[in-house]
Amino acid sequence: MTRLDHRSAATKAAGLALGALTASVAALSACSTILPSEQDRARDAVERFAAGMATGQVETESLTRDSRDRAASETPLILAGLGDRRPGVAVVSVERPVGDGVTRLDAQVRYTWQIRDGLPPWSYVATVPVVRTDDGWRVRWTPSAVVLGLDARQRVRALRLAAPRGEVLGAGGQPLVVDRPVLRVGIDRAKVPAAEAASSARRLAAAVGIDPEPYAGRVTAAGPQAFVEALVLRVGQDPEGGDGTDLSTIPGASTIKETRPLAPTPGFASTIIGRVGPATAEVVQRSQRLQGSQGSQVAVSAGDLVGLDGLQAKRDGELRGRAGYEIERVHENGVTEPLHTVKPEPGRPLRTTLDATAQLAAERALADVDPAAAVVAIQPSTGEVRAVATGPGSKGAPTATLGLYAPGSTFKVATALALLRAGVTPETTTPCSQRATVDGRSFKNYDDYPADRLGDISLRTAFASSCNTSLISLRDKATQQSLADAAVALGLGTDPALGVPASLGSVPREAVGTEHAASLIGQGKVQTTPLGMATVVASVAAGRVVRPRLVLDAPDPAGDAPRHPLTETEASALRDLMRRTTTEGSGRLLADVPGAPVLSKTGTAEYGSEAPPRTHAWMVAVQGDLAVAVFVEDGAGGAHTAGPVLELFLVDVGAAR
Repeated sequence: MTRLDHRSAATKAAGLALGALTASVAALSACSTILPSEQDRARDAVERFAAGMATGQVETESLTRDSRDRAASETPLILAGLGDRRPGVAVVSVERPVGDGVTRLDAQVRYTWQIRDGLPPWSYVATVPVVRTDDGWRVRWTPSAVVLGLDARQRVRALRLAAPRGEVLGAGGQPLVVDRPVLRVGIDRAKVPAAEAASSARRLAAAVGIDPEPYAGRVTAAGPQAFVEALVLRVGQDPEGGDGTDLSTIPGASTIKETRPLAPTPGFASTIIGRVGPATAEVVQRSQRLQGSQGSQVAVSAGDLVGLDGLQAKRDGELRGRAGYEIERVHENGVTEPLHTVKPEPGRPLRTTLDATAQLAAERALADVDPAAAVVAIQPSTGEVRAVATGPGSKGAPTATLGLYAPGSTFKVATALALLRAGVTPETTTPCSQRATVDGRSFKNYDDYPADRLGDISLRTAFASSCNTSLISLRDKATQQSLADAAVALGLGTDPALGVPASLGSVPREAVGTEHAASLIGQGKVQTTPLGMATVVASVAAGRVVRPRLVLDAPDPAGDAPRHPLTETEASALRDLMRRTTTEGSGRLLADVPGAPVLSKTGTAEYGSEAPPRTHAWMVAVQGDLAVAVFVEDGAGGAHTAGPVLELFLVDVGAAR
């Protein structure tokens, strides 16, 4: 009983102590509880701070008095490396820290920075302290309230991470356009007084051979720390057209070493492959418009390397890839460390059919040709374009693919096909006179036509010697419609799907009298391009219509089948006529070219209103599995002007293989 009384007393004492402790905790809890209205006032201060950050302004009234000056002076410095970007800012929560009293709350604030359009943003949640002051609840500014984890005297900056541009590949995957070392030549505004910038720009422009005034305008309009590029030189390349000035004597003139996607030579297939350079304002604006209309495309930013023309521009979205970015923390001593990285996505390679050996040979063959000129080579068995070269006289114009000209006697390949289909044979006798008159218009042979090939001669001889009057005498055998059908059977008439603007030419389906007579010898309204004539002779070599192909992952270039397709029997007869041109006719300069037998056809086409008229020079050929067309805008004749270019090309290609 006594023991029981003892336990009862102990239990009662414990109960009294527990009651006192509970009352004490309850009292403490009551003292440290923040009323909902107080928490709302604290959140209001954080919301005002967040709204200011979203607009790039420090809302000082939301801050404690002791942190206002520091916030106003340091926030712009912290964020200067992000440029004029503004974050999305949202208050996530406002809570009391564990173990704290009633004078502080911690707000969780989410910052979302869109660093590059179309890429994932840089997003983080910063802890923003809110304290009770005599003025009410206020944000106590710290660097980490702006950027998570930032300490005093640190800042952040955004760096663009360039995407490796996709290579342009040639036949067999051979790299054509790859990163090569270059020197960027320009004015560094940080190294020249503002008053001297325009003068330095004009001197540099003259030294490197570019227009001084536009460049001076770009330099003076640039910022005080900008590098304003004048031109890019391959390492070891001297500027063309400059005045030889020592660049080191020009205040502010500087060079920057880097790499650029470049072809083997400056002019390598330039009208086809195109150029790469920094995005201009126009390119950036166009890209932004496209992004707005298409949604998925990442807009180009200033400084991005983009395709400026040719395939580089046409396929820029694939080749350029997608640049990434990195946010760096920059310490007071200049040491940096990454805070956030979005890796770039490399561009996809572009596979073409161009053969570097053939392309370089074509460019060497044209190097000394003054007028506009072109060489196009196609592999007949596949239709793949192996070379598309335009000479220096074209001054950058796409003569090879878009230069439409009368083809002259090279078109007699199509004329011969129309005649063969009409029942004329290579042995058919035709009259070849120095002149022939049709409806009052006089047609003649070229000036040095061999006299021993005049008179009644076979079609084979007329073709080989290129007798205009013989073919005109057979005009009743081949209608204009049949001539147009023959041209279509050899590939003319349907624009090719090369991936760049190109034309093969056209032949009118209706023509009578002198117009029909002119069509038979590749004059009148018959027009084609060097690409078109290369296609014609490629079709002869292949024994079927050839559709030229340049980009391997492009849509199938096959067009509608010709209404009257070329047969192997017809192609064999045409190959025999072209071989006779080389062995007995106007193409004899190619008879000794090493390698497989050469089939050829020369052509001279009059144009203009001068007396005597000026003439285009053409020559086409087939050697093995290579069909070639050469064009020179002004020349003495196909054999005299275009022939040596073609011979040089074939010999060069043959020697390199």
